[in-house]
Order: sequence, then structure tokens, then C-alpha cells
Amino acid sequence: MKDILIISNYYPPEKGAAANRIEQLALKLDQNGYNVSVISPLPNYPKGELFPEYKNRFSVTEKIQNITLKRLWIYPSNSSNIFKRIVSTLSFSTTLFFYLLFSKIPKKVIVQSPPLLLSFTAVLALWLRRKKIILNVSDLWPTAAIELGVLKKNSISHKFLLFIERFIYRKANHIFGQSNEIIDHIHSIFPEKKCFLYRNYPDHFIENRLEEKQNLSEPIKLFYAGLLGVAQGVFELIQELDLKNLNIELHIFGDGAEKNQILNFLEKNQTEKIIFHGMLERNVLHKTLQNLDIALVPLKTRIYGSVPSKIFEYSALGFPVLYFGGGEGENIVEENNLGWVVPVEDFKNLNDTLKQISEFGKEEIQIMKKTIFLHAKSHFNLDEQMKKLIENNAF
Repeated sequence: MKDILIISNYYPPEKGAAANRIEQLALKLDQNGYNVSVISPLPNYPKGELFPEYKNRFSVTEKIQNITLKRLWIYPSNSSNIFKRIVSTLSFSTTLFFYLLFSKIPKKVIVQSPPLLLSFTAVLALWLRRKKIILNVSDLWPTAAIELGVLKKNSISHKFLLFIERFIYRKANHIFGQSNEIIDHIHSIFPEKKCFLYRNYPDHFIENRLEEKQNLSEPIKLFYAGLLGVAQGVFELIQELDLKNLNIELHIFGDGAEKNQILNFLEKNQTEKIIFHGMLERNVLHKTLQNLDIALVPLKTRIYGSVPSKIFEYSALGFPVLYFGGGEGENIVEENNLGWVVPVEDFKNLNDTLKQISEFGKEEIQIMKKTIFLHAKSHFNLDEQMKKLIENNAF
């Protein structure tokens, strides 16, 4: 059996797209005959606190769904204080570095990036040990940090992160990019680097939910489910929404840095048209979403290289998408007829589109759901993608 290790900053029982994405990769490799192990921090995301069952532990080894998990110590923090965040990242990076240097690990290792500092630490240790490094790039840093306004261009921090970015690309044997823009960016620096497109396709297609009868007299139920962070901009979005006189509700599921701002805003601006549900387990969330209609996928600004996995996840559940993020994601929604596209940060256009959707009606949305589900089932197939990657010696 072929051994392979995955290094990631997130893994279940942590919630969110990043943890789900890495778990899915691990499980698919296992199903294709690989002996898979994963190294991640002790679970602490998104609250920045160790989960109760992992407290007072320096490391934990366990086996879940045939995946061997090695969870290493971290000083957890989701503080807005940049110093505390750096200390948190450094704590796991240091533990990981020494573990990789002195422990027995497989010859092939997949390293998730970002976080950049973590991927740099892992790649450095693996390069010193002459392991085969497969870099899995889901977002472009520091490019995204510049676009989000959290990093100043040409600052010392920016130049340092550019050095790290180039180092990990140079030392990787080959690279998975989760968008064509990511691959184009890497080839602009290292034209000869071998890269593979690896989309965040889902592994769930629940056909019977489409046969459930919907109450057509109810409002159209728009929903956002995911991280409530700076990049998504949900707090700004709800301040700009105009749902008055529209047959639309917005349901919000998730947790993150903007949660308290969102709750405070809703408390001061009480409305029956925006409902906050908090964070739910993924299986519970999918069941809850069965009675909703349209998935809202926003980004605060156009982030080069970013393609939100929610586009694929919710189309596989049969939901039309209202995409408000620009970039390659916009092209995917339009080319596959997955729903509506609004130019990023154009709130007037967003409200005009919501008015059109309100007039569209629930019956037409039900027809869209079936069409989108069938399209996603045939075009966003994770098993086919994994098969092609394996045939092309990507692992």
C-alpha cells in the first residue's frame, strides 16, 4: 500500500470549508488504496480555544475513518491582536518543524497552503529530509492579503512573505492549484513547475431532497453558510441589503470574527427578514438547508486566485447560487448556469438582482434546482477528478 502524509492547519472536528476540504482529500486517497496520515494542530478553530476533549494534551494520535491523525500542540488564539495570532501560528509551526525533522514519516507529503508560515516550515523540514513535496495551494498569499487591505504592498512584511511564497513553490516537486488563476500565477514565477488543477468538488449528491414539495406561499429563502470573516464581508453586506417589500428572507449560518458585529447590528435593527442561526454541524446544516432556496456566496473584494468551494458544494445540493465575489468564481457560475452573478462590491446591483429574484418566484426556483443538481452531478465529479490525478501521477 502507498503511504502518504497530509499536513494541514485545519481538520475535523473543526468546522468550515478548509477542514472539510482536507478531510475529503484524505478519505478519497484512502478509497483509492493509499495509507493516509494527517498532521494538524489540536482542534481549536474557529473559537481559538482547544476543544474540551483535547485540553491539557501536548499531542494526540487517533484513527478516524481509517485515517491516522497526529494532532500536535498549539497555543490557540483567534484574537484580533496580531502579536497573539503570530505567536499562535509560530507555536504549531515550531512543534511541526521538529516533529517532521525527527519522526518517521512517509516519502510523499501533501502540504496545505496557506497559512504561508506553516507551509514554509513544513516545506523546509521536508526539503531537508528529501521528501517528495506536493503543495496544495487554495489561496494566493500574500496577494490576497494585499487585496483585502490587511498588508501594505512593498512593506517589510510583504517582502518577507513574497520570499516565503517563492521558496515553497521552488522546493515543491509539484503543485495543486484550486483555480486556473493560481496555476497562472505560479507559472508566472516558475514557468516549468508542474501544476495540476484540483477543484474543491463535493462528495455529496442528495437526489431525494429535490422531490420534496416546497411551500410555494412562503418567502424565497436566501442563505449564507460559512465563515463570518473579513474576506466574506457578511457584516457589511447585511447593512447594505434592502429586503423591504421583497418576498425574500436571508438566513445566516456560521461563526467567525464578524459574528458579534452581526448580532449587535441585528439587535439594533430588528427585522424578521434576516435570521441568524449560528454554527451547525455539517450534516445538521445540510438537513436544515433542505427547506431553503438560494445560496449566497459573497467576497468582500475580488481576490485573485480565489474560487469559493461553496459554489460546488451548494450546486451539488441543488441550490442556485447568487455569487457576489468576482474573479474566476464568477466565470464558473456564468458558464455553468448556476444562478446569478453580481459584480463584487456593487450593492445597488445586488439589491436590483434580489428584486428580480423576488419576482421570479419559488416555482421557477424549484425547476432551477433540479437542472443545477443534474449539471453538478455530471460536471463536478470528485471521483473522476481523483482518478485523472492518480492516472497522471499527481500523487
